[in-house]
Amino acid sequence: MTKLEPGNDNRNKLVLFQSKEIRRTWFEEEWYYSVVDIVGALSDSPTPRQYWGKVKEREFTKIQLSPIWVRLKLRAEDGKMRQTDCVNTKSALRLIQSIPSKKAEPFKRWLAN
Repeated sequence: MTKLEPGNDNRNKLVLFQSKEIRRTWFEEEWYYSVVDIVGALSDSPTPRQYWGKVKEREFTKIQLSPIWVRLKLRAEDGKMRQTDCVNTKSALRLIQSIPSKKAEPFKRWLAN
């Protein structure tokens, strides 16, 4: 991942995966990515927020796994900073396993870079 240089304010930044915007933020010395953006990029769902709600319920809540996400403020479409479910790289890889997608392997390679 990209390291931040002192004085470089890239803490909230958009990155692209196959022309899909993925919001990310620098938190506790690593990048955290928007879960909804990852879900949207992998699933091509018209409602990635609802898709994530179903995955969250099925994969984490019902079987009482510890959450793999944290809530961080990211810029929303309306320009306001809003609490957003985010995952670090390790948790993103775990999330990807929960979403059946032919884009999973390319996304893993993209994330590793």
